[in-house]
Amino acid sequence: MTLRFLIGATVLTLLPTLTLADPITLTDIAGREVTLDGPADRVILGEGRQIFFAAVLDGDDPFQRVVGWRDDLLQAAPESYALYAEKFPQIADIPTFGGFKDGTFDIEQAVALDPDVLILNLEAKAATEEAGYEEKLAKVGIPIVYVDFREKPFVHTSRSMQIIGQLFGKDDRAAEFNAFYDAQMARVTDVIAAQPDLERPLVFVERAGGYSEDCCMSFGHGNFGTFVDVAGGENMAAPFIPGTFGTVNAEQVIASNPDQIVVTGGNWEAYVPGGAWVGLGPDADEAEARVKLAALMQRPGFTGVKAVEEGQVHAIWHQFYNNPYSFIAVQRLATWLHPDLFPDLDAEATLAELHARFLPVDYRPGYWVSLDAAAH
Repeated sequence: MTLRFLIGATVLTLLPTLTLADPITLTDIAGREVTLDGPADRVILGEGRQIFFAAVLDGDDPFQRVVGWRDDLLQAAPESYALYAEKFPQIADIPTFGGFKDGTFDIEQAVALDPDVLILNLEAKAATEEAGYEEKLAKVGIPIVYVDFREKPFVHTSRSMQIIGQLFGKDDRAAEFNAFYDAQMARVTDVIAAQPDLERPLVFVERAGGYSEDCCMSFGHGNFGTFVDVAGGENMAAPFIPGTFGTVNAEQVIASNPDQIVVTGGNWEAYVPGGAWVGLGPDADEAEARVKLAALMQRPGFTGVKAVEEGQVHAIWHQFYNNPYSFIAVQRLATWLHPDLFPDLDAEATLAELHARFLPVDYRPGYWVSLDAAAH
């Protein structure tokens, strides 16, 4: 018997003991059926801020599967980038991509990274189809999976986490997070549902206030507009914005005279250096954020408005609008809108618990401020 025959026979003997991963077939948020050979070990994130869900599922190292990502986290949420870079310095070496919506995604670069899957947010789908990315990537064996935390967060968040759990082979972890998410949402929704005669304060949410000199970007029937509804408020901009995002003019804010104003904020120094935006996020300077929030209320569209006159003005981290942590924003809004109904609800404690149970980085405050420092 030759040596080659002996080696071949040994390999054949061992083959039955080798376990191959079972194929994974799932239906993504866009309703597309996608099949992978097994759990994805090499992933391209279509947006850097998708690390917020990867951190939940791959808590020991949320970057272990990431072979490429869009270059937005450092620019759009630099405090979060710094927080993760402090513990996982290797993120500086991850190849970055341009965006799908602006047509700067590099397919050849993606192919060279040999990913098992590309995860995209649902809002990128139209641009992806228009540019023919889906077809081009399919030809080179790179499937796309769509998830959504932005357009319909309370419809799609749990399902999106379940989908990513399947992709990562972390079904149990996704289920654990979804149970936490549902329980924390119920702390608001159960109370609101039990109020048959609930008086809903009129709330104006200014999207990224101070990002530009124009007034005023806001939310219609979705995203933070829905956050307000779920938290027991009435979204002022809903009658004027038919979709998820849009603009209302300053005169309309004055005419509507909202009871409360909420500005979404973040550190957008990379986009608008020295801008009037309210810098929020982990380790944010809350005193500076409060000063900048007060300055925004000096604009013509806000002077004399009830919310400003009564100090019912708040700012909250913009990135809650596009990640699985939206329930934190709902809790914070609920305590602003109905402090009498939620005397024991502490959104900061919930956010700290989220970090302790699910995230690999420590909780650091800085996610919201109010002009009335005593606001519950």
